[in-house]
Amino acid sequence: MKQPIPHESRLSSTEVETHAEAFQKSREARRSELMEDYVELIADLIEHSGEARQIDIAQRLGVKQPTAAKMLKRLAEEGLITQRRYRGIFLTEDGQQLAEQTRRRHEIVEAFLCRLGVDPDTARADAEGIEHHVSEKTLKAFQRFLEKE
Repeated sequence: MKQPIPHESRLSSTEVETHAEAFQKSREARRSELMEDYVELIADLIEHSGEARQIDIAQRLGVKQPTAAKMLKRLAEEGLITQRRYRGIFLTEDGQQLAEQTRRRHEIVEAFLCRLGVDPDTARADAEGIEHHVSEKTLKAFQRFLEKE
């Protein structure tokens, strides 16, 4: 028999607060998820091909160039990238730090999933979504698990 979903009026104030905090964290993660994906991709493009161009970013993310341009403008406003006319896109120090943090989270989540027995292709794809939503506390637990053995 299915258990009914608890209605907020039946939840204690602590439970309501906990739910609200969880939803707030999830909304914040969704907002930063795209920015993190762009910054991580820019770092990868620079590392592997020596430059990051708007057209390459749009193609790799499967979006149209105006969509990429809008996000790149936002990243510049946030101080994560610099753009120069007729030149590539460059990460600022803050952008580089964000790219490294995002890559680190992705690697830990992917390794954790593989250790659980998930095949590498699925782990890579799943880590792409999980990395943006995992808390630092959970990430540290994944890391401790990986360090065993």
